[in-house]
Amino acid sequence: MDTPLIIALIVVITAILSIFAVYYYMRWSFEKRFKRWQDAAVILWQKDMERVQKQSVAQSRATLGGRFAEQLTPYLPEFKYDPTEARFLGSPIDLIVFPGLAQGNPREIVIVEVKTGKHCQLTDSEKKIRQLIEDGMVRWELIQPGVLLEKPLQEILEQNTPEEDCPQEPLADTD
Repeated sequence: MDTPLIIALIVVITAILSIFAVYYYMRWSFEKRFKRWQDAAVILWQKDMERVQKQSVAQSRATLGGRFAEQLTPYLPEFKYDPTEARFLGSPIDLIVFPGLAQGNPREIVIVEVKTGKHCQLTDSEKKIRQLIEDGMVRWELIQPGVLLEKPLQEILEQNTPEEDCPQEPLADTD
């Protein structure tokens, strides 16, 4: 065999081995960097999840505490009305108070919204309800479900049961 051919063959084999060595080294290096990045991302994600869970629990406690405070408000010293005259609704307003109701002589109707926490702001619907009350857009309605149901029921019975088809005397027992 010719010496230049052997040298060329050795150079080609060395180049191929060098390419493979560089490829595997680069792959190993990138995989190592990717694994470090992945581990850091997982740790960051876990910390973020813990923060979100704590925030969710805190928000839930604040909400439950607020609801508890809404129902407990009539019994607190700051409440200037008789607790027996307060009625809890919860949403969209918290309480309706009827001062004087306990003595049988209600003097006014008071709509009460209870706010707890640092940011005591009304919601949009609460603001709208407050504005409606201030504008006098409140009225009284009397609904008598029994009266509403009796008349249509009576009309249905009269239409579907002709009196000539109804027996006037009770049927005898045939046992």
